[in-house]
Amino acid sequence: MSAHDLNRFVDAQAGVFDTALAEIRAGHKRSHWMWFIFPQLRGLGYSVMARHYGIASLDEAQAYLAHPLLGSRYQTCVEAVAVLKARDPVAIFGPTDAMKLRSSLTLFEAAEASSVIDQILQCFFAGERDHATQHMLAASTKATNQRRMSAKLSS
Repeated sequence: MSAHDLNRFVDAQAGVFDTALAEIRAGHKRSHWMWFIFPQLRGLGYSVMARHYGIASLDEAQAYLAHPLLGSRYQTCVEAVAVLKARDPVAIFGPTDAMKLRSSLTLFEAAEASSVIDQILQCFFAGERDHATQHMLAASTKATNQRRMSAKLSS
């Protein structure tokens, strides 16, 4: 059994993924799917949806990308964003979802280096990663390293 409940994303995307992809390709997000198509770290959003679909850790983000369906769909959506002629994320996604997109891209770039994600961050966000995501990832890494060091010292 997986340590991560990735089925929550599979279930949420059922029947919605094609619509989300069509909206991305059209360059205009109209419906509500951002939480489970471009998930971000848990703790960045405070709504019920943000908490439910928030990614708990870098490990979970890596598992998401390694999932045969979710990883493929994320890559497809990222590539669809990358080829858009419009370069204003607020015009495409709206102000709140543009922030969520940058958070998601920052998280998944940390999980697995991607030239396409880097390209989007460069073109859409002037190369700026989401600082809150970076801070949370750094704090999580520091805590993990401290636990490992404590375990080594006590053995």
